[in-house]
Amino acid sequence: MEKLGLNLGSILIQILSFGIIFIVLKEWVYKPLTNQLEKRRRAIAQGLEDARVAAEARANAERESSRIIAEAQQKAAEIVREATERAEAAAKDVRMQTNAEIAKAREQAMAEIEQERNRVLSEVRGQIAALAIAATQKLIGATLDEQRQRVLLEEFFSGVRGGKVIVLQDEAIAGQAAEITSALPLTEEEQQAVKQDVLSKLGGAASVTFRVDPSILGGLIIKVGDRVIDGSVAGQLQGLRQTLL
Repeated sequence: MEKLGLNLGSILIQILSFGIIFIVLKEWVYKPLTNQLEKRRRAIAQGLEDARVAAEARANAERESSRIIAEAQQKAAEIVREATERAEAAAKDVRMQTNAEIAKAREQAMAEIEQERNRVLSEVRGQIAALAIAATQKLIGATLDEQRQRVLLEEFFSGVRGGKVIVLQDEAIAGQAAEITSALPLTEEEQQAVKQDVLSKLGGAASVTFRVDPSILGGLIIKVGDRVIDGSVAGQLQGLRQTLL
């Protein structure tokens, strides 16, 4: 070894020193560095995994949010539709109720007007009778039996003679209901007489109603179903007018 210029002791010392340095580097440099790199690798891998999980969570959250928004919009649309339908139904009910109340008020007003008109006509009927009697007496220049005049006037307005309806004396009628129209309101006695005579022809199960129409002037118009028996003064005048033309 000496001939080659090598010193065995120096070589051993160098080998020992290198070994010590290797051990020191391995234990205090390489291993900590390796551990640090491993920790860093694990941290990066964990960060990537966390990012992936966060991305999936975000995607899931976005999908869930879209689903919730869609459901909320659908629910809101249903609520709006139902509210609109309820509002329209309520408005329709209000209109129907209002129209019904208006119709009822109109009917009540018309009934009150008709009652008042009939009351006035009933009061006027006596005055008309008195004026007619006075006019007749003045026309013929003599005083007539006032009682007879009143009977004639009652027959004129009621269309009843001897408890019988004049216009029905030669008529045969059949039906379930009859409407009697007079120029002036009939008294209770006159209504009873007319009703009794009409029912005797229609049958006891039929109904009889009365109405007032001053335009017929006098007499009665009897309507049974589609049949109209015109015994009014206006009808007679119209017939006479057509005859003369």
